[in-house]
Amino acid sequence: MTTEEEELVAAWRKLISDDSRSWVLFENGTCVALPDAAPGDDLAAKAKALMREWGPVVAGTPAGDFNVLPIADLPGWVVTCHHPDILVYLSPDEMVTEDTPEMMIGLIGRSRRDLDAAELTVVHVEDRRGA
Repeated sequence: MTTEEEELVAAWRKLISDDSRSWVLFENGTCVALPDAAPGDDLAAKAKALMREWGPVVAGTPAGDFNVLPIADLPGWVVTCHHPDILVYLSPDEMVTEDTPEMMIGLIGRSRRDLDAAELTVVHVEDRRGA
């Protein structure tokens, strides 16, 4: 795992404070939360299925919409989409600053989600089902 991926994992551990919510991190920073993961579920496969269906960006549809949420406890922003469990975290180290327009932050996050939906490369699985 690269240093960047380790930093993303640490950020998502802070962002998803529910100790019972499992999640999967993709290569370009998209996180899929899995609140209903059952024992025996393959978390990576479940997250990939959600990304295949809900991750691709389709302009002019809800799949192209996003919201940008500043984070109180961590520098950066979370970019949401039309599925409540698919999120992208952008840190200030990623070519975005406090002065970057919210629209640009959202577009960067949306493009990362679209790339992760196309590539489906999982870099981390946080299995909290037993917590």
